[in-house]
Amino acid sequence: MNSSDIKFERRKSRTRYALRQKAAGRLRLSVYRSEKNIYAQVIDDKAGKTLVCASSLEKELKAKGSTVAGAEIVGKAVAERAMKAGIKEVVFDRGGYIYHGRVKALADAAREVGLSF
Repeated sequence: MNSSDIKFERRKSRTRYALRQKAAGRLRLSVYRSEKNIYAQVIDDKAGKTLVCASSLEKELKAKGSTVAGAEIVGKAVAERAMKAGIKEVVFDRGGYIYHGRVKALADAAREVGLSF
């Protein structure tokens, strides 16, 4: 691992630790972004299960790919699916990524639909 990978892993573990301390028992909206795609999922850490997910790989969400516009579409989709499942409050897990660009667009879009975090 190079130094940037190590720094990323440290940021990720700090973020997850803070989430565990602040919002124990709440569901977690986790974000993963690659160069080509963006993924979001609502996770129940107590049960160890993913309840709702959305990604830019899905046919109906694939149009914009991994752009800011694509992240907005994925954010809206995961929030709509969560609302249908009865999930209204989550904790946002940016996963070590800076809250900027695609990650911020996904979060803002999820908030617009009605997901609270």
